[in-house]
Amino acid sequence: MARFFVGASYDLGQIASLSKEDSYHIKRVLRLGQGDILTLCDGQGYDYRAAIESITTDNLLCKILDKERSVGEPDTKLVLYQGLPKSTKMDLIVQKTVELGVHRIVPLISERVVVKLSSDKDAKKKQQRWQRIAMEAAKQSGRGIIPSIHMPMTFKEAVSKEVPGSSEGSLKLILWEEEKQISLRSILDKHDKASNISIIIGPEGGLSEKELALAKEHGWLSASIGPRLLRTETAGMAVIAAIMYRMEEMEWK
Repeated sequence: MARFFVGASYDLGQIASLSKEDSYHIKRVLRLGQGDILTLCDGQGYDYRAAIESITTDNLLCKILDKERSVGEPDTKLVLYQGLPKSTKMDLIVQKTVELGVHRIVPLISERVVVKLSSDKDAKKKQQRWQRIAMEAAKQSGRGIIPSIHMPMTFKEAVSKEVPGSSEGSLKLILWEEEKQISLRSILDKHDKASNISIIIGPEGGLSEKELALAKEHGWLSASIGPRLLRTETAGMAVIAAIMYRMEEMEWK
């Protein structure tokens, strides 16, 4: 069933209005009309079953028939701090990690990042592009929210930033290729009740020992995912999938 995000919450019987862009897509691409059923999402974790009341190329009104929690939204809130990669790799990272259930993504400017943002305007332009990709991925994968894409942040800012939630329910992980003693699985086994998890993934050149030391000073735990060295665009997806599996977020509840 077609799924669209709306910028408000509704009660049963209320009339929802969709954007011009969505109205055009529903009429011209999906070829739906009066009486057809849509799924709307308020971006706050609720889905609505709605019937089209009237539709034009510029406007669509539909009546709310039912409301329920979004089954596609995981309970585990996972924040990905991703070292800025080269080329368009960030597009892929955003798309796939949103599909897997990431809650928020923070592009990370670390010591070995090759990409240079020429200005605040350039950073904002990229952030807006990634946010659009996140929205489309959220629609496609049945998410209950549109994960937010933060403006690029320095490594120092990221590791010192407080993670949402109580200290008991929060876990801060940094993927480190030289870590050979502590596995991601062992950490997750010890923190199986964590509800807010943050993970740092370095860029193509990895993270420096200085950065690792700084992260540990702020309570981040270094973790290994084994002897295979993954590309930066693969590592985040692999770690998020592993965390979601361990936290039983890949099961129907």
